[in-house]
Amino acid sequence: MTEGAVKVLSRQALHDGWTLRAAAGAPVPDDIAGRAVPATVPGSVHTDLLAAGLIPDPYLDDNERALAWIGRTDWVYRTTFAHQPGDDDRVDLVCAGLDTVATLTLNGVEVGRTENMHRGYRFDVRSLLRDGDNDLVVAFDSAYRYAEAQQERLGDRPNAYPEPFHFIRKMACNFGWDWGPTLVTAGIWQEIGLHAWSTARLATVRPLVTVAGRDGQVELHVEVERVAAVPLTVRATVAGVSAEGVVPAGQRTAVLTLTVAEPALWWPRGYGEQARHPLEVTLHAPDGEVLDSWSQRIGFRSVRLNTSADEHGTPFELSVNDVPVFVRGVNWIPDDVFPTRVTRERLAERFDQALAANVNLLRVWGGGRYESADFYDLADERGLLVQQDFLFACAAYPEEEPFGSEVAAEAAEQVTRLAPHPSLVLWTGNNENIWGWHDWDWQQALAGRTWGRGYYLDVLPRIVGELDPTRPYWPGSPWSGTDEIHPNDPAHGTTHIWDVWNTDDYVKYREYVPRFVAEFGYQGPPTYATLRRAISDEPLAYDSPGMAHHQKAAGGDAKLQRGLDAHLPAPADFDDWHYLTQLNQARAIQLGVEHFRSHRGVCAGTIVWQLNDCWPVTSWSAVDGDGRRKPLWYALRHAYADRLLTVQPREGGLALVAVNDGGTPWRASASVTRLTLTGDSRAKTTLELDVPAYSTVTLALPADLARPEEARRELLVASAGPSARRALWFFAKDRDVEWPTAAWDATVEPVDGGQRVRVAARTVLRDLTLYADRLDPAASVDEALVTLLPGESVAFTVRSAGPLDPAALVARPVLRCVNDIARS
Repeated sequence: MTEGAVKVLSRQALHDGWTLRAAAGAPVPDDIAGRAVPATVPGSVHTDLLAAGLIPDPYLDDNERALAWIGRTDWVYRTTFAHQPGDDDRVDLVCAGLDTVATLTLNGVEVGRTENMHRGYRFDVRSLLRDGDNDLVVAFDSAYRYAEAQQERLGDRPNAYPEPFHFIRKMACNFGWDWGPTLVTAGIWQEIGLHAWSTARLATVRPLVTVAGRDGQVELHVEVERVAAVPLTVRATVAGVSAEGVVPAGQRTAVLTLTVAEPALWWPRGYGEQARHPLEVTLHAPDGEVLDSWSQRIGFRSVRLNTSADEHGTPFELSVNDVPVFVRGVNWIPDDVFPTRVTRERLAERFDQALAANVNLLRVWGGGRYESADFYDLADERGLLVQQDFLFACAAYPEEEPFGSEVAAEAAEQVTRLAPHPSLVLWTGNNENIWGWHDWDWQQALAGRTWGRGYYLDVLPRIVGELDPTRPYWPGSPWSGTDEIHPNDPAHGTTHIWDVWNTDDYVKYREYVPRFVAEFGYQGPPTYATLRRAISDEPLAYDSPGMAHHQKAAGGDAKLQRGLDAHLPAPADFDDWHYLTQLNQARAIQLGVEHFRSHRGVCAGTIVWQLNDCWPVTSWSAVDGDGRRKPLWYALRHAYADRLLTVQPREGGLALVAVNDGGTPWRASASVTRLTLTGDSRAKTTLELDVPAYSTVTLALPADLARPEEARRELLVASAGPSARRALWFFAKDRDVEWPTAAWDATVEPVDGGQRVRVAARTVLRDLTLYADRLDPAASVDEALVTLLPGESVAFTVRSAGPLDPAALVARPVLRCVNDIARS
């Protein structure tokens, strides 16, 4: 460059003009062989072939099976771009994300190779660029072929599924899961472009944000990449405070400290505001000119994880700004198999669904991806806490090269990238791998080979400790805190409860009083509209071919049936089965959450498996693959409410438990009445509630109230006024209750944006639910799972693009209740 001139870093996106073709000689369908397909970048092979009309939608019926060849094919992306050489010292080809095993060639010269989906790459290409048109090729080797070659070279290792996902640094669930399809992707999945710069650039900016007393502090770590041995200046500003530091010639790092007096703090939802402050960082040449800049909003908050032993074992209690937070969490999986389809708007919808269900934490599960900038920005904005797993799940992972180096590079990049986000409060080393080594018959199969222990207990904690000591790290989920105690011991650290669902009835949740439940779940099918869009079976049945293909869990249908047999009347047809299995899912999770929350003080949090789905499938989700809310979502909204009233078995009797996760005391009179199904009162008491903020109070119920005269005809109703939903306790299972034939009166009236359906009960109506999506796939309802006593009423608000048939809205199979099943 010209002496004395300074140039700021410039960027040129390379997202246009791409084509995609199968590599020469690949065994692909005739209409694809040799054909150049327009490619969207960022994107993937599957979405490009789908857009071109060359493959069917892999989410419909069993199309997934016919598309397995895509993951076993090599693919070539190609584009031509114009470039005018300047006097920059460096021009880098920057790839934010390549999926996965790629060779990059510029103007016929190999630039580099990649083999990790979870990190970015940068290549100096200044000497290869031409004035005018330049040809860029990104050739992807089959992920299967790479993984299987590594598997053969290093020796097989056990995992949960017969796929080699643990032998490649790629989104594991691409290879299928017990809720996901096997669609092994390839492509330029994140931004790609040229960065032109001179003298130096900002390589990494890592703000470590803490709160001490009433002051906030930013310890700003800056690393530069340089091509000139000159002194550089780094300047930073946040919340009206500025600092600067010098990077001497020949050095690459600087640390600046900015102390902000009494800043507005960032709080999780329900605890305060989500104050964020722009942090601006600039890099300057010796003459003061700006070479590069970086900016992001940060939040001042502290995070602490209490794991000090107590009389109950080892707690796992998260505090933000020195206030303990009971975690009301959900597990998050990739919202689509194809990440580029997950827009900011789609994420915002999921986040709003989580918030409306009173969720305060999302755990990003380790078989997916490090989530996007939009994901974390939305979490910061909305006050949702995030626990991010490092990407290891349900398998023994090799630690040999190239994996050891790739994992370290990936972890360092992601810890640095996510450091500015106040929502991120916990790093976790893996999902179920330490547990797997102990309990899943791995040790003999491994025969001494590496399995990931070195990552979870050495490499990853060291990287987090060096790069971001402001956040806690936990080696696994589950993990007890020490090798001396079983990793899934409920009394120590975090636990996963999967005997419920896999082998045991959901009432077994009450046998656990865990310190923190990081996974537990129960299956249910997606909404009817989602099923009908995805599955063309006629007639639709729980075991019809399409339904069977969209049930990925081993023995899943038998487990659903076992749950129905234990609790509910026998279904007469598919409509009954669909309602009852969705209801049983909701009941199971509501029972578990209410039980665990009732033991607040011992249990410090629950993370339900799972919030979302990546495609239409029978699964553990509360929101299905098309984004529709299942009945579980409504149950979760109730069970996770700030104020919860629940009846729980205690020491041979029953107790009323009042849980207050609000910031103010809860004082109310609670009436508890034992009623017949016809509404006649047989016993009643009044209890005074005085529940401090963030606390729980347990009040024993009198024996005459807690013991029914006719268990199959009675229930308890506990109410504390409008501040909390009333609690119900039935003395018998639904299948044994002597339900009257359901009877009600209903009216339908128009309202802005939809209709209001008012149902007045003439008999008890158990878990009344209105399935408006059966009439209009776009319709939604504000409430579900409402139990009415005789003489009570409820109004459902239905939102839809146009008016729905009033008669259909109040009849089977749209309006359902348990004793409607019993009648049939």
